[in-house]
Amino acid sequence: MGDSSRQPAIVVVMGVSGCGKSSTGLLLSERLGVPFLEADDLHPAANRAKMAAGRPLTEEDRRPWLAAVSLWIAEASASRTGGVVACSALKYRYRQMFRRAGARVWLLHLALDEGTALRRVARRRGHFMPAALVDSQYAELEPLRPDEPGLTVDAENSRQAIVDRAAAALHSTGWAGGAPYQEPG
Repeated sequence: MGDSSRQPAIVVVMGVSGCGKSSTGLLLSERLGVPFLEADDLHPAANRAKMAAGRPLTEEDRRPWLAAVSLWIAEASASRTGGVVACSALKYRYRQMFRRAGARVWLLHLALDEGTALRRVARRRGHFMPAALVDSQYAELEPLRPDEPGLTVDAENSRQAIVDRAAAALHSTGWAGGAPYQEPG
C-alpha cells in the first residue's frame, strides 16, 4: 500500500460565494500538479434552477450533490493522485463527510466579510448563485474547528498570496506528500 503520509492531500477550498474558491482552487491545483474539481458542476439542474430563482437549498436538495463530491474525493484518494475541489462546504458535518470519503482531506477556508462577498457576487455575470442568497450562506457557515486539518486565510489577499501560503502550509506539515516544497521563483 505504501506510506499514506506520502500521498498528496485532497484540498477542499471552502467558503461562501464570492470568496474566490474557484480561482484559488484552480491555481492551487496547478501549483500542486493535481486534478481540480469545481463542485458547482456537480449540482443537479434542479438545484441550480432553485438557487437562480433566489431560493436556498435544503438539506434534501444538497444530499445528492454532497454524495457526488464525496465520490470524487474517494476516487481521487483511491487513485493516490490527490486533488483540489472548490466547494462551499459551509457546515462541519459536510466537511466530516468529505474527510470520511478521503484518506487525507485538508481544508482551506477563504474567509470573507459579508459586505465584500455581497458586492463580489452582485458583480458576477453568468453564475447561477444570486447575491440574494449570500446572507443564507453566512447563516449556514461554520468556521473550521480545531479538529479539522487546514488553514483559514483572508480571502481579500491576492489569489497568488493565498496559494503560496496554502502550498507552504501543506508542504511544511507533510500534507502535500511527495517531494519537499520549493519556494516558487
